[in-house]
Amino acid sequence: MALIPALHHELSSQLKVSEPAATNPFNTPTEPPLADLSTRNTNQGQLQNTSSPPTETPEPELELAQQVFERAPLPESSPSRQLTVTILIVLSNLVQMIVNFAGIAGGRTFSQSMHVKESYASWIAASYGLTQGTFVLASGRLGDVYGHRKLLLGGGAWLILCTFLSTFVYDNFFAFVTMRALAGIGGACIMPNAVAMVTITNPPGRVRNLSLGFFAASAPVGGWVSAVLLGGLMEGVHWRWFFVLVAGLGAATFIPLWLLSRDEVTSARNGTIDWIGAILGTSSLIIFNFVWNQAPSVGWSTPYEIALLLTSIILFTLFIIWEHKTPHPIIPPSIFKAPSFAILILVILLDYMAVGTVLWYQILWLQEVWHWSTLQFAIAWIPFVICGTIAACLAAWLIPRLAAQYILALGTVTVLLSTILMATLPQKQSYWVQVFPSVVLFAFCPDLVYTAGQIIASNSVRRHQQGVAGSIVGTLNLYGNSLGLGFASTVEGEVRERFGGDRIRGYRAALWFGVAICVVALLLDLGFVRRVKDEREGWDGDEFVEVELAATTGAQVSRLEMGQGQVVQRID
Repeated sequence: MALIPALHHELSSQLKVSEPAATNPFNTPTEPPLADLSTRNTNQGQLQNTSSPPTETPEPELELAQQVFERAPLPESSPSRQLTVTILIVLSNLVQMIVNFAGIAGGRTFSQSMHVKESYASWIAASYGLTQGTFVLASGRLGDVYGHRKLLLGGGAWLILCTFLSTFVYDNFFAFVTMRALAGIGGACIMPNAVAMVTITNPPGRVRNLSLGFFAASAPVGGWVSAVLLGGLMEGVHWRWFFVLVAGLGAATFIPLWLLSRDEVTSARNGTIDWIGAILGTSSLIIFNFVWNQAPSVGWSTPYEIALLLTSIILFTLFIIWEHKTPHPIIPPSIFKAPSFAILILVILLDYMAVGTVLWYQILWLQEVWHWSTLQFAIAWIPFVICGTIAACLAAWLIPRLAAQYILALGTVTVLLSTILMATLPQKQSYWVQVFPSVVLFAFCPDLVYTAGQIIASNSVRRHQQGVAGSIVGTLNLYGNSLGLGFASTVEGEVRERFGGDRIRGYRAALWFGVAICVVALLLDLGFVRRVKDEREGWDGDEFVEVELAATTGAQVSRLEMGQGQVVQRID
């Protein structure tokens, strides 16, 4: 626990630097507020857009604006309080990952205890990721408008409620899967808003970077803790008590976070939410994912499968049309005109579909073919936790040394090799020969792909599209896992039926499907994805929006945006 005193020392030193905030122009009535400064600059007929060499003295108004930006008071003023809130935010993501991974680690066991067909087991694993991946983009925008703290705490309360209610429907498969899907909405509210809360609570610097690093590590750690807790409990009691325990852990995390954290000033409190676009986009993605995850159980000859597939396509088409028509789209269509962005999205989606595939069939092979318990799987998965943490550090180290498309390719190669090792695994073999290296290689993929994807996306799109691009990459992470599981399960079911119920052949076919999409992703990445070389010292002139008077636009909030060597006063 050396992290806590280290963070406390860093927080104390940074807060000492920020103490003059009590007298800064942002709070002092005698100084012009930011909105007045923006209006004054507007009356002068131009933006304050200055990119001066480091040796030059900044203009008085520019220097004032920089002080306003740097000395704005933080939501948490006490170092100990700030540290505690940061730790609780990291723990909030760990809790939701415990809930998420329970369906993956125990999906087959849960379905067996409910006496449903084996093909239904994938639903327990996919249901949480389906809703989490679908709603995460909208939840980030809602946090911008209504407050990230409110969304984080609301998502936590909803997650706790749905997790606890799962204990009462443990013998009803469809009710249990429904509660898992509803819990995923809580997870969607937690993830993006927890990241925002970390950056709001901690000023730029080493503490923020360290906190974000631990936040990223909470995902693999949470998955492993989930498997250990579930496996350990199932050795002595019924698995439903796991959800009681996790609901208690959630309450022990979110209640103190509610008491200690403070509401932040939202960055877009008067912003517009594209509700119609959100409904159309969310509905189409959910239905499309549902169709592919339901197909292994009911088959494609079922009429409603075809009807729902067509419905999802129609809804997505309407979503695209609406996004081109509305003045405030949830996903601006112009973002896909950015260099490499559209191909990048496809590559990341394919990579995470492969991640979901190899993870699920790794577990099925160990539990169904080798007859390992959930606890044995958790122990075998320890290398994933260690290597996943190393991967996060490796990704950060590679960023300034290797072009992002090659970092993305490296992540694709790791999951490709991991999937090949599982696809060629003999029925009887030592864990150390192929499963162990498969787990190690697989651990490197998520962080490398995610990091590289965020770098390429941020370098490809315009400044005002940064948040949307980052959210899309995060959405692909979650949604891709669930969608890949649906595709792979469909392949498995078709092959098993064709070869007289041969389970091993079905598993291998699903894994070879994962290999195929990895190869496609690798070829697309190396052939078409490029890291945009940005040699500008600031943002181009077309990145800035002309400042208008608040009386003309109806806006009440002004925002200060800083580029590289540039400061811009804008009224949204």
